Amino acid sequence: MKPTRAFTRRSVLAGTAGLLASPAVIGRAAAATRGVTGTEIVIGTMTDLSGVTAVQGVNNANAMRLAFDEANARGGIHGRKVRWIVEDMEYIVPKAVQAMNKLLNRDDIFFAIGNGGTPHNDAVMPSMFEKNVPNVFPLTCARSMYEPFNRLKFGQFSSYYDQMRAGVKYFVEQRGKKIVGSMYQDTDFGRDVHAGVVAQLQAMGLKLAAETAHRPTDTDFNAALARQHDAGCDLVCMGTIVKDTTIILQTARKMGWNVEFCGQFASYSTAVAEAPGEPAEGFYSMAPALYRYPDDPNPAVQAFTAKYRKTYGIDVNYLGEAGYTCATFTIAALEKAGPDLTVDSFIGAMESMKNWRDIFGGPALSLSPTNHHASSQSFLSVVKNKRWTPVVDQPLSF
Repeated sequence: MKPTRAFTRRSVLAGTAGLLASPAVIGRAAAATRGVTGTEIVIGTMTDLSGVTAVQGVNNANAMRLAFDEANARGGIHGRKVRWIVEDMEYIVPKAVQAMNKLLNRDDIFFAIGNGGTPHNDAVMPSMFEKNVPNVFPLTCARSMYEPFNRLKFGQFSSYYDQMRAGVKYFVEQRGKKIVGSMYQDTDFGRDVHAGVVAQLQAMGLKLAAETAHRPTDTDFNAALARQHDAGCDLVCMGTIVKDTTIILQTARKMGWNVEFCGQFASYSTAVAEAPGEPAEGFYSMAPALYRYPDDPNPAVQAFTAKYRKTYGIDVNYLGEAGYTCATFTIAALEKAGPDLTVDSFIGAMESMKNWRDIFGGPALSLSPTNHHASSQSFLSVVKNKRWTPVVDQPLSF
């Protein structure tokens, strides 16, 4: 997918410093805190706008931009407008490092939000933390986004590890699966997914039947699928994203192999569900919440999805909804932080957020001084007629 008109490969700014705040109220914080002035808060994001996961990064960034534009249109946050700077890292780790270096050293951001990719976040967090810059709700479910605990780390989603443990337990106990395989990207992301599969099988007295790892850019999965097939797998768990998920499903269908596949958050995409030829029909994915389609009966969801389509010319996907949740939660925390905005006041406000809910009916998000992981809930959906359909309405656990 090409970036929409909202984003290109170059830096993009969302919002401008418009309304002036009272210097008497916020002068001290503005003078002392990087990325905070009397008229603006500088926030940064490095994500994939043109690489193999652009369908996720573009949707997520579009929705965050919508939320920040809405906040600015209301007059900003305690009189400050959000100046949001987005860098395209094309899902390439060295480019992510380069993008974050720019955000830290040239743009002087207050904090980063929605940074894309597990290995990419892992690579840039040390430099962020050296400058006391928080990493807020990155676009990944890796455990390293909130473990080990660090006052500058905030994770939004249930982890890939937890998602796959809950999914494997469901398929073994409720669907009678006994021979489970794992196909995953040979990255921090993929290995985190794979670890959850292995851990849950061990907890249930089972062994992994087959294991195959691949590079994010691989497109030939014949040998990998043959290994899974020859092992007699009746369930294949997938540490894959959008493009590799789709190709694997297409290849399996061409082979005539109708085994059940189960992915996670990164494959829970309308691009997978709607792929030409319907290779994803019957494909399962775990996710931290349930996607709400534009025809959802909730008026708030309908209004948001209509505004998103009008603004960007495409329908929002689940990653877009997650981005809107991420940004609106953070805006609420910035409001709670008050006019004297510092890193400490912002962290304190984030840690005071309890049972916050988005407009999409997602799980309640809560943080505390000892817990920076907002939710651990996981939901299972399946593709039916090119749409994601909940298998059960309640979250699964292990």
